[in-house]
Amino acid sequence: MLAITDTIAAVASAPGAAGRAVVRLSGDAAHEVVGRVFVPEDAQAWVQASGPRRHRGHVALPGAPVPLPVEAWSWRGTRSYTGQPSVELHCVGSPPLVDALLTQLLAHGARPAQAGEFTLRAFLAGRIDLLQAEAVLGVIEATDDQQLSAALTQLAGGMSARFRELHETLLIDLADLEAGLDFVDEDIEFIERDQLRERLDSAAATIAALQEQADRRLQTRPQAVVVLAGLPNAGKSTLFNALVGRESAIVSPQPGTTRDWLVAEVTWDGCAIELLDTAGRDAAADEISSAAREAADERLAAADLVVWCTAADLSPANAQEDAQWRLACERVARSVLPVTTKSDAAANCSTNGRVSLSAKTGAGLPDLRREIVRRVDLRGQHVGELLASTAARCRDSLRSALDAIRHARALLDADAGDELIAVELRGALEQTGHVAGQVSTDDLLDRIFSRFCIGK
Repeated sequence: MLAITDTIAAVASAPGAAGRAVVRLSGDAAHEVVGRVFVPEDAQAWVQASGPRRHRGHVALPGAPVPLPVEAWSWRGTRSYTGQPSVELHCVGSPPLVDALLTQLLAHGARPAQAGEFTLRAFLAGRIDLLQAEAVLGVIEATDDQQLSAALTQLAGGMSARFRELHETLLIDLADLEAGLDFVDEDIEFIERDQLRERLDSAAATIAALQEQADRRLQTRPQAVVVLAGLPNAGKSTLFNALVGRESAIVSPQPGTTRDWLVAEVTWDGCAIELLDTAGRDAAADEISSAAREAADERLAAADLVVWCTAADLSPANAQEDAQWRLACERVARSVLPVTTKSDAAANCSTNGRVSLSAKTGAGLPDLRREIVRRVDLRGQHVGELLASTAARCRDSLRSALDAIRHARALLDADAGDELIAVELRGALEQTGHVAGQVSTDDLLDRIFSRFCIGK
């Protein structure tokens, strides 16, 4: 563990040129270190300010022809992010000037901050819990709107509140049981058995829901999977090429041209999608066709959405076969979107309310893209749930906590002694404490905060 009383400094803004850069300091001597290099416009205000305040001034850098204009944002008490006296120096985002400013601060008493040390101090000071600390990392590492929204929700304390409520409920139950143990000779019951049973059932349901969230977050795919399916010669490959924007699939009027599946990654309206073109659905005529169909069946079952392509120029016999295969697809797929393809091939085709399109002319393609995105867009789906990194860390603790609650419930049903039930509740409390960071080890904190970048 690092010495948390040292005064640390680091560049807290993104690297590279920018309109503004931020150099952050935290520690008991933060203002003393800054005062050795910073010349405020109002020296009296700089010295006497007790609360958060902005101070204008400049810093004279060695070798610089003119002083560097700087704004110093000061927190002299414990109301800062880290819970320590802190200063942020804001200046123009020129990398050489920022490096020179940081070098000056390090030369006058600060030491370089380590990865995640500012957030570690915030956690140790009780300003944030471990769930929120992991959310800081989640915000930094977010690559799309979904991840950013989930991280911001966790950072705001949404998940922390749920765990605090659960933890407090278990503490009250344990306190009631142990209070009864102190007065066992007087036969005083601080909590009725039926009431405790209801509380344990409620706690078990909450933990089970959180565990399910953790499992689901670890199974979430980064992209939605969309499969194009239909009878042979339904225009799937032509549609695939049109949606991808390049000639990826072989197109031929000969039915059965596509034997295997083709895969392409596309992004529509910010939604990342893995698009697959599969072989046509028909009675397998040979071993290769049969193998291709079995592989396609697996893809259909795993896909987030199947776009079933029905050609507008189907004969009545083929239309009946198309309907049968589509119903078979709906029995195994999560979601099926029927569309009418080759709308240019039939003058007055009936779409039955489906999206009608022509891959050759481009008609209907924008509508199809919008409908696909509407159905499979995963952004925001997990907002309010655990981050994937938190889920990976907490899953075992949640499972152990749930086991302890269920054991306590079984002991209660068996009319066991309160002392045995209390032991199980203590075990559940220890596991929920691991999740929120109320019970932590140096190794755990090192694993989490070493993944942070410098200055955070």
